[in-house]
Amino acid sequence: MYRKTYAMVNCDTLKNNIKEIASKYKYKYYFGVVKANAYGHGDYVVNSLIEGGINYLAASSLEECLSLRERNAIIPILCLEPINHEYLNICAENNITITIPDLDYFKKIKTDNILTVHLKVDSGMNRLGFKDKYEILRVYKEIKKDDNLFLEGVYTHFATSGIWDKHWDAQLDNFKKLTSLLDLNKIPIVHLGRSLTLVNHPKIEFANGIRLGIIMFGFAQNMVMPKGLRLIKRKFVLKMNKISPTTTSNDLRIKTAFTLNTEVMAIKQVRAGEFVGYGAKYVAHRDMLLGVLPIGFADGFSKNNEGRCVKINNKPYKIIGEIGMDMITVKIDSTVKLGDKVVLYDNIKTVCRELGMGAYGLFTGISNRVPRVYKEKDKQTEVKY
Repeated sequence: MYRKTYAMVNCDTLKNNIKEIASKYKYKYYFGVVKANAYGHGDYVVNSLIEGGINYLAASSLEECLSLRERNAIIPILCLEPINHEYLNICAENNITITIPDLDYFKKIKTDNILTVHLKVDSGMNRLGFKDKYEILRVYKEIKKDDNLFLEGVYTHFATSGIWDKHWDAQLDNFKKLTSLLDLNKIPIVHLGRSLTLVNHPKIEFANGIRLGIIMFGFAQNMVMPKGLRLIKRKFVLKMNKISPTTTSNDLRIKTAFTLNTEVMAIKQVRAGEFVGYGAKYVAHRDMLLGVLPIGFADGFSKNNEGRCVKINNKPYKIIGEIGMDMITVKIDSTVKLGDKVVLYDNIKTVCRELGMGAYGLFTGISNRVPRVYKEKDKQTEVKY
């Protein structure tokens, strides 16, 4: 890399996360949902996930799926969004499983392509999926008669965790009703849940697949429970709404694998009374040393970081002045030298709390200006997306 700003991703950690999950939650199919460039980690990681136990990949768009196919020629890949019919031949050529979201979409499929398909059921989220059991049955029967179509799976997506509300239970009931005319035992893969479903709910008896997202990247989804009167109120709400039993904590030993790093690009002496950065918002009260770092909001290092501390030689130093598009400034001391490594994001969970944002936004917000460096045992590989 020419600019020493990069995200380090530990592939061994990700592989061990999958092994840990699979050892405690038993499914036949573990879908690795690696949309948005594997939640910002970069799709280079997919083979490490596969080594850990992922045996099916899922992504959002055909572009994402084709990028994954370049990483692995064998693993099945499901596109979660419907693909324009004119590109279904590309899916057939690249072994991309397609989602059929409704009857109208199905009617436009030309059967000169051999395709593997999954039916999406809208159990209540009201985005994609069938909402009529007779339409589902009709499509099921027509696929069975078509030698070029293979119905491999059926799935839905839950809108909530079901910890505090009855929507999860209602969606599960809806799924059962909408698929009641099918024999789910004759469909190879039934996958209903995501990371929260995995850890918060007992295994759905007829589901043999689970879609793993943020949990693969070190977030075990443990929830902080209320105390005192709030806990009493929660128990009352659960009882009144007849919400099914859930689990709010687990003992998964998984870790985050992502750090954001840069270096000290320049050191400046600032005199008392001088200002620093755009808008002249920060004024030095006394003589000070300033470290200039090559990262900014164009890299996904948002302005919410203003006032936070970064680590240089394991010591915290505060960001001062306004975060620019390409550079930030930190107040340093004489122990800091030109070229010293700077850790911007280390403990991701702590960073999320400090920034008041979720891990999804933090990971996917790091732009492709930032190379990813992958650590695998003693080897490091740099990838520029």
